[in-house]
Amino acid sequence: MNNTARNTARLVVAGFRALLVLTLVTGVLYPLAVTGIAQAAFPHHANGSEITDGDGRVVGSGLIGQRYDLPLTAGQETPAPDLRWFQPRPSNGLGTNTANTRYELLLSGATNRSGDNADLIKWVGDAKAAAVRDNSTAGFTVKPEDVPADAVTSSGSGLDPHISPEYAKLQVHRVAERNHLDATRVERLVADHTEERVLGFLGEPRVNVLKLNIALRELTRK
Repeated sequence: MNNTARNTARLVVAGFRALLVLTLVTGVLYPLAVTGIAQAAFPHHANGSEITDGDGRVVGSGLIGQRYDLPLTAGQETPAPDLRWFQPRPSNGLGTNTANTRYELLLSGATNRSGDNADLIKWVGDAKAAAVRDNSTAGFTVKPEDVPADAVTSSGSGLDPHISPEYAKLQVHRVAERNHLDATRVERLVADHTEERVLGFLGEPRVNVLKLNIALRELTRK
């Protein structure tokens, strides 16, 4: 075997060894280490931020929004919201899917419609009219100017599990009436589930809709 052939063979062996070492380090050891640290230090977050109900059943994730709709009736294409529950933000996203029919998304993302887009203008107008209609009760009238932005627009990800405290408070009288509860008790429920800014300055105050509805369900059981 001449020198060129020997050098080529050495390079092939060295390259194969490098491939094996990198595969072991980056494909096995590193993922195992990261997974182990995450499970030890942040098990709740590492396992998808699962939320359980009062019976201990996993009912969703604290990171992904859900809808609360009535079953489809004959002739309906879009289910009507179940007004016994607090409602999330609109879920206009990038597509629909059959795996998660509770929130109409296939991919995370915004609608990417401009402010003067006819579809977006119609969505916002329809959502505002619905918010006024659905949340007005015999003793509480919602004005169009009282409807917050998150009640009529989807989030940048389209998956937002939170609503603003203002939107949650807008729904209090309707939720109380539908569940035969005192509005003051439902207002207290919203206050108890309002999360403040992280570290006092990051983000905005918010309410996780799933957690709030779980607490509402427990309240209606009493």
